[in-house]
Amino acid sequence: MKLYIETLGCPKNFNDSEGAAGIWEKAGMEVTDRLEDADVIMVNTCGFINDAKKESIDTIFDMIRFADEEGACGRRPLLAVSGCLSQRYSDELAEEMPEVDLFLGVNEYERLPELVRKLRDGEGERVVKGACPEYFPEFSARKLEEGAYSSTLRIAEGCNNRCAYCVIPSIRGSYRSRSMENITAEAEKMAAAGVKEIILIAQDVTEYGRDLYGELKLPELLRRLCRIEGIRWIRLMYCYEDKISDELIEVMAEEEKICNYIDIPLQHISDNVLRGMHRRSTSKSIRETIGRLRKAMPDIHIRTTFITGFPGETEEDFEELADFAEEARFERLGVFAYSREEGTEAGEREDQIDEEVKAERADCIMRLQLDISREVNEEKVGSIMEVLVESVDEDGCYVGRTVYDAPEIDGTVIFTGRRGNLKPGDFTRVKITDAFDYDLTGEEI
Repeated sequence: MKLYIETLGCPKNFNDSEGAAGIWEKAGMEVTDRLEDADVIMVNTCGFINDAKKESIDTIFDMIRFADEEGACGRRPLLAVSGCLSQRYSDELAEEMPEVDLFLGVNEYERLPELVRKLRDGEGERVVKGACPEYFPEFSARKLEEGAYSSTLRIAEGCNNRCAYCVIPSIRGSYRSRSMENITAEAEKMAAAGVKEIILIAQDVTEYGRDLYGELKLPELLRRLCRIEGIRWIRLMYCYEDKISDELIEVMAEEEKICNYIDIPLQHISDNVLRGMHRRSTSKSIRETIGRLRKAMPDIHIRTTFITGFPGETEEDFEELADFAEEARFERLGVFAYSREEGTEAGEREDQIDEEVKAERADCIMRLQLDISREVNEEKVGSIMEVLVESVDEDGCYVGRTVYDAPEIDGTVIFTGRRGNLKPGDFTRVKITDAFDYDLTGEEI
């Protein structure tokens, strides 16, 4: 049987899909990137905010229509739905979507081949959603994309932070770290397969190790990963400000392979809003941590996200956030209007903000950030930067990323080549000649 996977949502979902693909192949079956060849179609959904839920549902219906068309020709593929939306709403979805053959929870990917075989034999369950385990499943059957030079490496699952607006702990369970041995073993396999950039992911990367080892172990893990031959860049995503220790900053500054880049979803700066969100950061601690990072690594690029319109956010709270955006001058910044989620403490609050106001506040911050982003890029004009090549067009024009840019979410460098033989995954040096709001242009030297 051939499996086609359609993945939606964050990098953690794509990592899950690669794990499912590896398990499928390990069971002796085939994964295909051609929808029309599939015997089984799996939609890996996102259920984090309303827009993501809508996209997931629309995609499921697209696949239902495709399966029905194939069925009219006598060959209907089996249709499965997995991921966060399936974990959270499987019973409701099963009632509303009788055309879907299997709803799979986020902890059941290892059972996918077995469940599909049973369904084909007419004896399988339709909704399979077990409780979150108390450990991280130490499987290593993940299937990397062919020719992958950059890839994620999940170091933990679940979350203990219990932010007032977030449903992830109820979907993914409590925090479970992988063992350092298992992580480094996977990283070594990735390097052997040609991966040059490893992107560490978890719901909270900085929490790594506390449950397994009794203390935070991210600095030690990073030291081990830096010793793996073939890995060029190591990038940190989803870091929580209150766990960015001096030891972690020291390791980042000392190890050349660790990108001078960090993703810290701060969400707000007003202490009033931070308390309401149940964040452990404060306005003071956030400013101090940014200062420590920039002192140790003057060229560091900090990515963060803000939420506007959280319940109870006053005009004064928002103005404080806007002033902070101008003051901190984050090199990378995204803003989300608060999404009211059922089953969360924030969703039950009566002091909800009007949808239009939430959106206007988000737009205001992004307009401020547009100018900051352009100015940050303009400072790079004339400099020579190392660039990881990602694509090449027929005219010899290349698109790549610098060490300061994560794939998919940050900017790119568009440049002309001198050697003429660059390919995706190669590193080269580029002189920056022009700057735009989010991207750079240049010439290879």
